[in-house]
Amino acid sequence: MDYRFLIINMGSTSTKVGVYLNDVAQWTQTISHPREDISRYLHFMDQYDYRLDAILALLTEKSERLEDFQAIISRGGTIQPVAGGTYRITQKMLDDSQCGRYGDHPCNIGGQIAFDLAAKYDCMALTVDPPVCNEICKEATFSGLPEIERIESFQALNHRATARKYCRDHQVNYQDVNLIVAHMGGGITVAAHQKGKITDVNNGLAGDGPFALERSGDLPVGELIKLCYSGKYSLDEMLRHVNRRGGMVAYLGTMDGKEVDRRIADGDELARDVTNAMAYQVGKEIGGITAAMKGEVDAIVLTAGLAYWDYFVECIKERVSFIAPVVVYPGENELESLALGALRVLRGQEAMQDYDSQVS
Repeated sequence: MDYRFLIINMGSTSTKVGVYLNDVAQWTQTISHPREDISRYLHFMDQYDYRLDAILALLTEKSERLEDFQAIISRGGTIQPVAGGTYRITQKMLDDSQCGRYGDHPCNIGGQIAFDLAAKYDCMALTVDPPVCNEICKEATFSGLPEIERIESFQALNHRATARKYCRDHQVNYQDVNLIVAHMGGGITVAAHQKGKITDVNNGLAGDGPFALERSGDLPVGELIKLCYSGKYSLDEMLRHVNRRGGMVAYLGTMDGKEVDRRIADGDELARDVTNAMAYQVGKEIGGITAAMKGEVDAIVLTAGLAYWDYFVECIKERVSFIAPVVVYPGENELESLALGALRVLRGQEAMQDYDSQVS
């Protein structure tokens, strides 16, 4: 039997949409959302109608009928930590993604849209490899304060997809190798992939690890507390300050790597310093993960949008190539990974995961 899928992947300023017949893309397209439009919404879920209308308009343009899809598949939301795999989107999953306890991200909108459309058009709503992980080692869950447990919220879908791509290209099994994968985009996350499990990774959504294009990353705790109590920001404003207005955009007023590269070429010292500092922090994070893996690293894999930026990649390589070979896979294959995850389940090659039974 053939399966026709509608795939949705929401980022901070874009919505990637694709239609797949089994594992073959019929078409894919990225809808760009101007920052001046997005900035009008205080919370990501407030964008629901705005994002849904954009998707429906694109489907109409492509002459697609929602009645023709066997499944609508969205990138996973900020839910409780679970194992990797393919999941039905449930009301419990949506409630957890939108409660704020596990973070806030546009991917939560995609899950709700998939769920609502699937209910209306009598098909399945699925997600694959959600951006949380219950595979991390026990030591990595301790934060330093008993009131706060470290959890991982990261680009799990692209992490696993890129790790598997490396393994296919090098004819090795994912369960037999130790890889460090660095996803470098609007957020940057560096993960230890040990014998098929992600045993440690920084929380790239909640201000952990290197600063990125629009996220602050680690901050000096004392100074952060003072800023929170300075009276300048409300709770929501502070969360936006570190998660959507921090990092490179805070220093340079842009998150466009090509523009920053041009500034560097034109002699802009601040642009060079900020870029070098971001690469420095990525290299430092890779070094820390290397220690967590006891130095047993077969390869370091750099992926996502910033992996296209040669200057930035070379700055990282200079710091970490002594650890293991560095392999670069620019961009991401998340739409394909979502389609493949659904297809494995529908063809009986893998069991469907049950979110509600895994969480409290």
